[in-house]
Amino acid sequence: MLALDLRLKYAARMSNIKSLFATRLYHASLSAHGAIDPVELENSCLVIADDDEAGQSWCDEHGYPGYTSYASLTDLPWRFPIFADLVKVLDAHVAAFAKDLEFDLGDKELKLEDIWINILPPGGIHTSHIHPHSVISGTTYVAMPEGASALKLEDPRLPMMMAAPTRTKGAREELRPFIYIKPAVGDVLLWESWLRHEVPMNMAEEDERISVSFNYSWG
Repeated sequence: MLALDLRLKYAARMSNIKSLFATRLYHASLSAHGAIDPVELENSCLVIADDDEAGQSWCDEHGYPGYTSYASLTDLPWRFPIFADLVKVLDAHVAAFAKDLEFDLGDKELKLEDIWINILPPGGIHTSHIHPHSVISGTTYVAMPEGASALKLEDPRLPMMMAAPTRTKGAREELRPFIYIKPAVGDVLLWESWLRHEVPMNMAEEDERISVSFNYSWG
């Protein structure tokens, strides 16, 4: 067995093996492109959630855990100056990611399509989904208490892996079927909108997980 392992390692070194069709994930500190007061942002999210009766009703009617402004408030940057400031910072992050992706945008730009608040209580989850009609999606993290869930990303090739064996324990990150990213408060994550993702159960004992998510479209 040892001799076979050595031969396989040697064969791998002598082969030309490379990764193709990369799935990119952007992970940075929000402050890299401008300062946003984290206390003001968190307080604003909580005040908005408390006042948004339409959003609360939508969450109740649809069995949505906690609160989201996704279906009720479409103009956060117009209503609240801190969200207008946040969008300016996010614009810079998205531009940096688009450059890394080597998008040919022509004479059009990637522009904010929507932005919304998420407040996930202990025990709450956001099931697996994508963001149709957008190019880049992302989240910035406002409150991440101890035990708050990470972001779970799914390999987009999974539906084609009909007969593939499972990966070995400790497989390289680029080969794993799921990746868990544990962001910190003040981080921003960006990904292409077709990438399926979810938020597993918030295992914090008491505190809420607060984030602001957004979509950018082309043109």
